[in-house]
Amino acid sequence: MDLLDFCNSHIPQAKRLAWENYQQERQAVPALPPDPRIPDLSELAENGLGCAAFENGEMIGFLCCLAPMDNAFTTTARGTFSPIYAHGAAREDRIRIYQKLYQAAAQKWANAGISSHSIGLYAHDREAITAFFQYGFGLRCIDAIRPMTPIRSPACEGFSFFEIPPESRGRLEPLHRMLNAHFEKSPCFMKHTGPDLWITKKTRLFAAENSEGVAAYIETADAAENFVTELPQVQNICGAFCLPAHRGKGLYPSLLNFLINVLASEGYTLLGVDYESFNPTAAGFWQKHFTPYTNGVVRRIDENVLGW
Repeated sequence: MDLLDFCNSHIPQAKRLAWENYQQERQAVPALPPDPRIPDLSELAENGLGCAAFENGEMIGFLCCLAPMDNAFTTTARGTFSPIYAHGAAREDRIRIYQKLYQAAAQKWANAGISSHSIGLYAHDREAITAFFQYGFGLRCIDAIRPMTPIRSPACEGFSFFEIPPESRGRLEPLHRMLNAHFEKSPCFMKHTGPDLWITKKTRLFAAENSEGVAAYIETADAAENFVTELPQVQNICGAFCLPAHRGKGLYPSLLNFLINVLASEGYTLLGVDYESFNPTAAGFWQKHFTPYTNGVVRRIDENVLGW
């Protein structure tokens, strides 16, 4: 196996591998759209942080990443992320290919001062998951999807369901603060720092309310964190919260069903959601109604070895 620096001449073969890996995931998750466009890989070639593997002149794998970012995942670490389109491996001996690629690429990342390494893998790619799990990665984020079809939900007497107009976003500010507080507690430990610009975001909000006030909301956006979510037929859940007193009583499935009916009437055919695997409240709910198709895995290396 020959390991080379990833460059522009490698892009056509890399996109073919990325496309093949996506189509393989579609066999396990038929809801995934058949023909999304693999993003441009030029940025990955230009940042000098990627590697490609060749045998007998043919590319058998590649692993690239986005430009480094500070305060990755709300931590103090410098990090990088390899999206699902930024890597791929041939269908044979894939564990060895991925591990050799990571060993070479990770040295580049460490030399650039990057200690938080994150990679998006397809949820049903057991070989890739095994390769990175053996190299110290753990699950953090999940992307899931479902057709825009109704789910079973009980009748919720006394509740009304509606979309919050942009000028009334402030009504949900108390629930939004509760959500942030929940993320900061065990086992999530996600501290939100800096200004909170949620009130000015261009997202949509759907809420459930009774005589006591708003009890739950769901936030949606046109795009999320991978190229599948950017398709025009897809809407994406990017925030959600339900008051603890109303959990487990059918309120949230009813609110989700309301949202699905509204979006389906507007022509959307797919609904996505991304959530943290270590958030038990959310993960337990989303996995009932959505099919995971990505696993975002993360490794934090010892900063003492970085090339600062």
